[in-house]
Formats: sequence, structure tokens, C-alpha cells
Amino acid sequence: MKKVLAILNIVSKVMTTLVTTVIAVISLATAYIVFAPDEFPKPFRLMYSDSGAPLLGGHGSNVVAASQPTVEPTPEPLKPGQGVMFNMSTKIINLADPSGRKYIRLTIVLEFAPPSETTTAKSSGGGHGTEAASATDDFAAQINARMPIMDDAVITLLSTKSFDDLYTAEGKERLRQELMQAIAERVPEYQLISIYFTEFVVQ
Repeated sequence: MKKVLAILNIVSKVMTTLVTTVIAVISLATAYIVFAPDEFPKPFRLMYSDSGAPLLGGHGSNVVAASQPTVEPTPEPLKPGQGVMFNMSTKIINLADPSGRKYIRLTIVLEFAPPSETTTAKSSGGGHGTEAASATDDFAAQINARMPIMDDAVITLLSTKSFDDLYTAEGKERLRQELMQAIAERVPEYQLISIYFTEFVVQ
């Protein structure tokens, strides 16, 4: 029994010495890599970019930046007045009034976000000048082709309104928001920025 205890004692001392030695070697190697002058031979070197991101480079290898997630800038939303304007035809629509004699005469201008630079470049073959103008004309043709759908949305919505719904400033603004929502639902592939009333007569 004493022999077994003696052997276990020796093994524990050897293991303790071995672990201590390994820890010491790792600590010394780390200290050497970090603090030794760059002229000294090292398995790899630590470098830092201007932004402070660590760079790793070995002998004969290219310096590689530590991986960092790339953040793409989010485009700023367009403000009213920065889009492309499209004039809708003037509409005279009977309102939902019991007498049936109330109507609205309305002209609307739609403002859509212009086609992105990427879309324009693809559709124009990446050219400039005449080709870019051709891409803008193509966008206008696309919107005009969908105009009957948007006309239907406007007429359908206005037919449900009464004189009392529309004659106040609050009523006009509420109608603007409802029209924007109705049109955006009909043509979701285009970004509607705003709509403008160029003629608004309720009688």
C-alpha cells in the first residue's frame, strides 16, 4: 500500500511539474510574441491598421485583416419633391350622398421614387446621356401602363366618400393618406412618395 501511495505521490508531482512547465512556456511565448522587438524571429507578427483592427501576418504571407462584418450604408428615404411626377386625368365622381347631387372634381399628381442607379444602368446597358434618358422614358412608360389600375383605385375610394368626409382640411388630408395606401397596394413594385391635389372641388 505504501508503494502505491509513493507512486501516486511521484505521479502527482510529475503532473504538477509538467502542467506548470507548459503554462510557463505558453506565457513566455505569448510575452515574446507581443513584447519582443519586430527584428527578432517570430512565428507570426501582430500588426494594427489605422482603424485599430488587429492584423495577423506570418513569414512570407500577406497581411490579412481580422474579419469584421461589413456594414452597408442604408439609403436615405426620398423626400417629397425628389421623385418623378405623373399627372392623373381629372376625375368627376358622384359622392356617396343620399341626394345623389354631390360630386367631386379632382386632379391628382403622383410622385414615385425614380428608378435606382443600378436599375437604370442595367436597362440602359450602363451608358450615359441618351441611354439614361431612355431608361427614364422606360420608367415613365411602365407607370403610364399601370395608370388604369391606379385610376380605378382612386375612383373606387372616392365613390365611398360623402361631402362631409371631404370638405374640411382634415378630410382632405385623410383622403390623401387613404389614396396613397390604396395606390401603393395596387402597384407595390413602385415606391409612391406622395400625392398632390392640383384641383379639388366638392359641390
